[in-house]
Amino acid sequence: MVLLWLTIGGAAQAKTQQWVEDYARYVKGQAYKYDIPGYAFVYYQQGETPKVYVYGRTYSNGNLINQDTVFRLASVSKSFTALLLAKLVQSDVMRWDMNISELAPQIPFEGVGMDQLELQHISGQSSGFMPNAYDNLIEADYPLDKVLAQLAKLEPICAPGQCYTYQNALFGAIEHYLIDQNTSYHRQIQEQLFTPLGMKTASAGKGALMASDSWARPHIAIARNKWRKGVVESNYYRFTPAAGVNASITDMTIYLQALLGEFPTVVPPELVSQITEPRVKTTREVYRRGWRGLLKDAHYGLGWRVYDFNGHRLNYHGGWVKGYRADVSFDPVTKAGYVMLMNAESNMINSTTAEFWKRYYEQADGH
Repeated sequence: MVLLWLTIGGAAQAKTQQWVEDYARYVKGQAYKYDIPGYAFVYYQQGETPKVYVYGRTYSNGNLINQDTVFRLASVSKSFTALLLAKLVQSDVMRWDMNISELAPQIPFEGVGMDQLELQHISGQSSGFMPNAYDNLIEADYPLDKVLAQLAKLEPICAPGQCYTYQNALFGAIEHYLIDQNTSYHRQIQEQLFTPLGMKTASAGKGALMASDSWARPHIAIARNKWRKGVVESNYYRFTPAAGVNASITDMTIYLQALLGEFPTVVPPELVSQITEPRVKTTREVYRRGWRGLLKDAHYGLGWRVYDFNGHRLNYHGGWVKGYRADVSFDPVTKAGYVMLMNAESNMINSTTAEFWKRYYEQADGH
């Protein structure tokens, strides 16, 4: 295995801060411990050169992972979707209060209170349906319309907007609507975000991932800390707004910079504030593995989790599909961000992301 340190942009920074070097060694040690095939992570502090670390290979006999190697982002895609929707709402193409009957008119949602279900509830994970409803049908590779039709018959457990109920299948309604408008999620996210931001390796869809010059193959757990190279499955790519975006760590650095207000004509800061405004409480997140004891409170906004990390505001989202894990997070006050991408579905990422922010805040607070 090889660990490389790379910088994006101009001349290499004279010396990486000691705590970042220590953190990078910690992550490398964890990767050895869990036999991780490969990863990439970036720490970006506004005003400083991004610090990007890559490790391992695209697969056992594959090429070394580099800063342009593309990974699946899984549910980190929901953060992109929220930003795209906010832009479409700002330009009057869509509305946050669009009813499900407008988004998917061919599919009648019959559950009690579903006449109140709106776009904001889909992106805000407060639809009222049982959490992860019919993910099993997605994983069985059922087509979009068939999964939505089954979901439409389900009785909710609360009224829309009243409780946190995480979904993937319901994001198919967004895809459905855009297709009915003679466009697509793929086209809109390319035109609204990827192209204007200069995210050259970012894409949506399975075909785009596999057409990348360098892309990390998925690795499936076959035993404790043992991995087998798998195949890229189509299932969640059918629900692209939920889990179908791909990107390299180079592109994710640009994404962090945009979220931190550095490309205001493309990503207006008020839209970032809008989608990261807490909306529903997510109590169980406080006890999540790797983060327990560090989180004081947790909510969901629009495509983002909003954490109180020991008194600091942290916006976060994670992703997990077969063979991949991803995390994105940023502090809008200190103007710092962190992304980690992995080509193995290891829980290592839970502890490494939480550990990053623990160390970041300790040095920022002078501890």
